[in-house]
Amino acid sequence: MSTPQPDPSPLDVRLVDLASPTEERNPASSELDVLDARGMVDVILAEEATVAAAVQAQAAQIAALVETCIAAITAGGTVHYLGAGTSGRLAVLDAVELAPTFNADASMITAHLAGGDGAFLTAVEGAEDSAEAGAELVRTECRAGDVVIGLAASGRTPFVGGALEAARAAGMPTALISANPQASLAPLADHPILLDVGPEVVTGSTRMKAGTAQKLTLNALSTATMVRLGTTFGNLMIDVRPTNAKLVARTVRMLVQASGATPQHAAEVLEAAAGSVRVALVALLAGAEPAAAAEVLERFPRDARRAGDPAGIRSAVAALDERS
Repeated sequence: MSTPQPDPSPLDVRLVDLASPTEERNPASSELDVLDARGMVDVILAEEATVAAAVQAQAAQIAALVETCIAAITAGGTVHYLGAGTSGRLAVLDAVELAPTFNADASMITAHLAGGDGAFLTAVEGAEDSAEAGAELVRTECRAGDVVIGLAASGRTPFVGGALEAARAAGMPTALISANPQASLAPLADHPILLDVGPEVVTGSTRMKAGTAQKLTLNALSTATMVRLGTTFGNLMIDVRPTNAKLVARTVRMLVQASGATPQHAAEVLEAAAGSVRVALVALLAGAEPAAAAEVLERFPRDARRAGDPAGIRSAVAALDERS
C-alpha cells in the first residue's frame, strides 16, 4: 500500500529563481547517477572536503559572535538558536550536547525548531514558511539581554526572518548562519556568518555541504563560548557530567592526564572531593587536601573576564602554593 503524499504548497514563483549557490547544479556531480558506489563516494567526499575552508574564511565573524554570546551568558542572558528543517535539527543537536560535555543548561544556550520538538523526527509541512511563528517564538521565549541566532541554509527562511526581525525590534543582538553569501536575511543580523560552500552534490540538498558547514560553525561557536566561560582546564572537560561508566572513567583519566597522578590516587582524591572534578584537580595539582582546595576555589569561581584562566584552576593552585 502506498503512503499518502501531502498536498503540495502553492507555488511561489519568486523562489524558482532563488539566488543561492545551494540551488545551483554542481558540475562535479552532474552525472552522479551513472557512477559506481566508489565513484559516487569519491565525488561526495571531495566536495565535502572543501567545506572546512569556507568555514575558516568566516573565523573572524564567528569569533565576534563568540564574544557576544559570552557577554550575554555572563550577564544572565540566553543564546537562542532558531532554524527549520536540517538547519534547525543541527541547532538542536549542538545545544543538547552541551549539557553532558560542559554541564551547560538551557538557560545558557537553547535551540528552537520550526514546527516544535516533533519536527526533529518528522517534517512539519509549511513550518518554515511562517514568519509570524518565528516572531511569536521570540516574543514568548526571549527577553532583553538574550542573543538570537538564526540558521537558514538558503538565507531566506521566513520562520528565521520573522524571529530576527522580532529580536532586532526588541534590541537583542542577532546573528545569521547561512550557506548563501547573498542571503536576503543578512541585513537583519548584527553578525552575518555567510558560508560560501558552493553548489551541493545533489542540487538543493542542504543536508550535505551546507549542513556540514553549519555544524562546523556551531562546533566552533559553542565550544569556544563554553571554554571561555571556564568549563575546561586546557582541553580537558572539567565540568563533564559523569552520567555513565564511560564518563566516570574519563573523569579519572582526565585527572591523571592533568596531574600525573596514578589512577588509584586520582580516584581516591575525587572521592574525597565528593565527586567535584574541580576540587580534585586543584588538590592534585597543588598537593593539598580537598578541603583546602574547595575553600580556595570559592575565591576563584568561573569567570570569562579572567584572562588566561577562566576556570580559576590555575589561580587556585597558585594561591595554595603561596600558602605552603
